[in-house]
Order: sequence, then structure tokens, then C-alpha cells
Amino acid sequence: MSILCGVPIVVECVYCGSWAWKRCHLSGTHDSENWSIANAEEFEPVPRFCRYILAVYEDDIRNPQWEPHEGYGINTDWLILKRTYKDTQGRVPPYLLYLDHHHADIVFAIRGLNMTKESDYAVLLDNSLGKRKFHGGYVHNGLLKAAAWVLDSEGQILRELVEKHPNYTLTFAGHSLGSGVAAMLSMVVVQNPEKVGNVERKRVRCYSIAPTRCMSLNLAVRYADIINSVVLQDDFLPRTSTPLEDIFESIFCLPCLLCLRCMRDTCIPEEEMLKDARRLYAPGRLYHIVERKPLRMGRFPPVVRTAVPVDGRFEHIVLSCNATADHAIIRIHKESQKALEVSLFINSNN
Repeated sequence: MSILCGVPIVVECVYCGSWAWKRCHLSGTHDSENWSIANAEEFEPVPRFCRYILAVYEDDIRNPQWEPHEGYGINTDWLILKRTYKDTQGRVPPYLLYLDHHHADIVFAIRGLNMTKESDYAVLLDNSLGKRKFHGGYVHNGLLKAAAWVLDSEGQILRELVEKHPNYTLTFAGHSLGSGVAAMLSMVVVQNPEKVGNVERKRVRCYSIAPTRCMSLNLAVRYADIINSVVLQDDFLPRTSTPLEDIFESIFCLPCLLCLRCMRDTCIPEEEMLKDARRLYAPGRLYHIVERKPLRMGRFPPVVRTAVPVDGRFEHIVLSCNATADHAIIRIHKESQKALEVSLFINSNN
């Protein structure tokens, strides 16, 4: 009897050992190793939008804490509005609206999760698998509600800007939690163009920096012409397939979460998980900035790989000491700028 009782423990150890072995040999570079290299022209806007998002984090936009790279600063004369937590009543993270005349762009930038704000967690945790249907797919409920609140609050001024500048693009950009709100905004605007001056689909863009998994795969692919997701190396959030509400509910019981992930990853075949139409993914076209190589020490000149994967994207968390550091907007801004400079240098020598 005692031998039989020990069988489940042995089986579980084998499963978890298999999971740990697989994770220890997994590198962030593996996710995009078969993707093509992004060209400089298509990646050029990314550092600029990182800078706009950073401006939302600033307490005083006229005296920035983070000095902008040359050519990527904010002209305060072109700032239309900047909302704080007090203004948004906790319905959505702070954001700004900026009229970029240099690039003929109306920019709506949203900051990421503030770990000290309960309202941000309320938005993030307002979801469950398959809770919210949208345009033939599934989306994150809390993020969609936040996007709807933004359009109700700022729809009139967006409409005026779109109509006043008919040759300008309308770009939504966000980091982390804000990336999901930006992605939802872009889809809602495309589906309801009358809300912002009957803007055409080709004029709408979105840049989700360090994106949260916020929409089903069919929507992620369908909106790949509009939404661009940017992931730095080992960033954990785009790879977090465990529902976000489970992660934060388990924050004081990390072994429970790891056990859950272990059982899911080892007992459920990946093909089976990918069949679930309710499963959420990082949105749109993906840009993966790679700066570290497997079994190699140090950093290398970053390269950007891109694709529109249709069979899953960033499916496994990478056990890396950089998994959280690669999520920081200031770091993504720095590495995206370096990657762009590398790409421009290569182009100039070809």
C-alpha cells in the first residue's frame, strides 16, 4: 500500500522535472528564431512611441526625468491633454494626447501598470476565459471596458482632431497594461469609425509595447495590419498564458502557481491548448528584439525579428533573470533605439 501511495508523488516529480528541464533549456531567442528580420523603415516608429509613453510617466513633462534621445522629445506646444489617475477616476491608467506634426500623427499614449494603484489591478483582474466576445473572437473584459470609457470621455476631441487633420494617422500606443487598452481602442475605433470622425482603417495604428495577452488568436491575426506588438527578449508578460487574475491571486502562494503551470505545461499537450478559441494572445504583428544568445555571455547588437504567427505566439515563460527587467519601458526604449541604429547602419552599407 505504501508503495502505491508513493506512485503519484513519483509521477508528479517526473512531470515537474521534465517541465523544469525544458524550461531551463528554453531561451527567449527560440520564440522567433524562424522569423524574418524587420527592416528599418517599418521599425522606425517604435523608439518614438516608447518616448511618448515615457512622457505619460513624467510628473513634469517640461522637465523630464528621462532625457529623450535626439529627435524623440515631446514638444509641449503640441500636447493636447495629459490625464492623471484623478482625471480617469481609476477607470484606465493615465494617458496623453499629442499632435505630432513632424510625423503627421495624432498620438494617444497610455502608461503601464502602477503597482501601487488598486484601480489598475481592478482593470487587469476584470476578466475570465471566454468572458467577453468581440467581433467573432474573445478579448480581455476589463481592458475593453477601459477602452470604452476612454472613447466616451475623449471621443469628441479625437473626432475634432481627425477631421481637422485628414492626412494624419491616428495612433494608439501603450505599455504593459496600457498596451492592452491601446489594442482594444484600435479595434473599437475600426469597428465604430463614426465615434472618431469616420476615420478610415488605413489611418489607424497601434503599438503595444510589452503587451499583455488580450485577444484571441483569430483577432490577433485579423488586426495585424493595424496592431504592432513589441517584445524585448525574455519579457514575461507576453508569455503569461496563465490567466492574469490567477497570477495576482497567487502572488502570496508562488509554489501553488508554479505547480499549476507545471501541471498545465506537462499534462496538457500544446496542440490541445492552442485549439481553445478563448485563449488570449499578444495582439497583431509581433516584433521581437533579441540581444542575448543561448549559452553566450553578455549582450550583442540587438536585432529585430518580425512575423504574424498563426499557430501560437510566445507560448512559454522563459526562466531568465531578465524576464522582468525586459518588461521595463525605459529598457525597451533604449534597446529599440539601438536596434534601429543597427538596422540603419546595415542598410547604409548594403
